[in-house]
Amino acid sequence: MIREHQINEVLRLWGIQLKKIREDIPIAGSPDRCLFRVVAEDREGKLYILEKLAPEFIPHKKKIAQALTFLREKGLIEVRSYLPLGEEKYIATWQNHYWQVSPYVDGISLDRPDYAFEGWRGPVLAGFLIDLWEKSEDVFFFDKSQAFSIISFNRDFLDKIKSREPELYGRIRPAANFLEQGFVSAHENLPVRFCHGDFHPLNVIWSVNGINAVIDWEFLGYKPEIYDVAMMIGCLGMEKPQSLTGDLVFEFVKRLKESGLIAEKSWSCLFEFVLALRFAWLSDWLKRSDPEMVDLEAVYIQLLLDNREIFIRSWGI
Repeated sequence: MIREHQINEVLRLWGIQLKKIREDIPIAGSPDRCLFRVVAEDREGKLYILEKLAPEFIPHKKKIAQALTFLREKGLIEVRSYLPLGEEKYIATWQNHYWQVSPYVDGISLDRPDYAFEGWRGPVLAGFLIDLWEKSEDVFFFDKSQAFSIISFNRDFLDKIKSREPELYGRIRPAANFLEQGFVSAHENLPVRFCHGDFHPLNVIWSVNGINAVIDWEFLGYKPEIYDVAMMIGCLGMEKPQSLTGDLVFEFVKRLKESGLIAEKSWSCLFEFVLALRFAWLSDWLKRSDPEMVDLEAVYIQLLLDNREIFIRSWGI
């Protein structure tokens, strides 16, 4: 249990004078990204998120902080970088524990699942990706040659569950077979870009008509350029499958196509990428020991496979 006087001492490292802890304020994003987090209010009424970090994640957390500062300085205003302690230092050590602080960003809760059909959100989400791609062209401290491969991930995942989860393996094997038919060779030749890595509506802090912030950058890095597009579409469909042919997805894809920033060969793999990324979500549900979500994800994977022609036509690709 972390007490108020301890939180006060940690915040003082950043020159923040604690007024009170705001346990009444919910924090957007996944709580799995840290050991502990809380909203703190200072004596001027400003709000901050204080996070306690696991030691094994410190190198990656430093890289995330560096990247967010870089993007913020490039003018990507939807990025909220961590507060620095000094030049290029964003993580503090106090009593052998690691801490970081970021500004709290308020927003409007999504009306789930109805938001997944609201067309105006499509161009807004697309606009953020376009801005991200343009402002991250020279992120020199990430290696393009180390781009993430969903093919390698999925093959490793399937190998692991083949004997451990034979019933689940049987359910998703048709989708895996489909991806092996042409996607594997196409995937190796897709252009890569710097990606958020977990881009979906619940990792956006929304205003009434736009984006206040994009959060949870744990999976950032170079990936095939269609990655974030596929992640967004797949997560919308998981919220409500009918949304895959709805206005939000249509307007999202339309705006991205109009930008001309995505290669035609990447668009041709959009459906396959949407499907392939669901294996990563399935892996996560298994790690969380959530049988209900495991079953739901397996059903969703089959739904995607069975209706692929409908979705491809709807997206205009």
